[in-house]
Amino acid sequence: MSDTCFDDLHASAAAVESRLGINRREFTQFCATTATTLGLAAGSDLAIAQAVEKAQRPSVIWLHYQECTGCTESLLRAEHPTLEKLILDTISLDYHETLMAAAGHQAEAARQAAMKAHKGKYVLVVEGAIPTKDNGIYCKVGGRTAVELVKEAAADAAAVIAIGSCASWGGMPSTGPNPTGASGVAQVLGKPVVTIPGCPPNPYNFLATVVHLLAFGGLPAVDGLGRPLFAYGRIIHEHCERRAHFDAGRFALQFGDEGHRRGYCLYKLGCKGPETYANCSTIGFGDAGESNWPVGCGHPCIGCTEQGVGFAKPIHMVAQLRSVTPAASTPAIVERQGETSFAAAAALVAIAGAAAGGTAMLSKNLGKSDDAAHAPRDE
Repeated sequence: MSDTCFDDLHASAAAVESRLGINRREFTQFCATTATTLGLAAGSDLAIAQAVEKAQRPSVIWLHYQECTGCTESLLRAEHPTLEKLILDTISLDYHETLMAAAGHQAEAARQAAMKAHKGKYVLVVEGAIPTKDNGIYCKVGGRTAVELVKEAAADAAAVIAIGSCASWGGMPSTGPNPTGASGVAQVLGKPVVTIPGCPPNPYNFLATVVHLLAFGGLPAVDGLGRPLFAYGRIIHEHCERRAHFDAGRFALQFGDEGHRRGYCLYKLGCKGPETYANCSTIGFGDAGESNWPVGCGHPCIGCTEQGVGFAKPIHMVAQLRSVTPAASTPAIVERQGETSFAAAAALVAIAGAAAGGTAMLSKNLGKSDDAAHAPRDE
């Protein structure tokens, strides 16, 4: 980056230092980290800084439906800087049932006023699934169904973001037999929207998406399911800290066994990391380190970002391997005495020269994304 760019970036940082209550270093680090997370070109941190500096804040209307409010709770725990110092200062959160002081008729009046004043310019964020059965009577706000409200709000929105698995594709409320007909936002609106799945999603995936909108006037590149590629472009398994154990054939077979205590791969305990697209294994949760995510804490990934995996497959069910396979001869953690394992037999055959094909090897395509997993789902 040129000296001029550095000077401009520092000037932007100085302008927001007092307004946001953070020092210049924290602000510049945030801009640089966000640019890197989004995979943007050198110098993009300056555009991000200038966007955050702007006095004109985009109006955001945040709707709640069938959910546990976990997405909002996760967002409230964002740091570097905290939500109230950056997000609520960068955007104008004009309607949010959990965070706003108004209630009842006052709250609904605020939503209508924001939609009218910022027609065609506001960002609509939807949290929670939308019940569609029996004309949507299973979720109402102010006497109106969720279906009515989301269609009304989306009609004049500049962008629609579905945050969390419930809003993205139905999530837990849509688990069979799905008595309320819980559906995702895109299905209800009948058009693509940006989806940030997860239960809950990492708050920085939402933060980076909003910052991209502010800085470049558009949303980041997405896959066929509407998920931002910077966050959902690779399977969790590729960057999992237990990946080396998978490649070496070291697996935990039971919770609390030797392999589990040593941090071995949880694939055989039902970890869905090999078929789940997300960045949980690289950024963690709660700013407590990269290990602060399910697999890092010793529990298999349940695939909450994937429709048909999260809340659909039993936790103990072995994952479908999308682009990697363990070697056929990988041994178990402890070989049983008095028995000859497949690995031992294969080794003896190889030593004797009876095997004509050689030893099994991992595919050279380890780590490549499965394009089919990113294709639009059938409605």
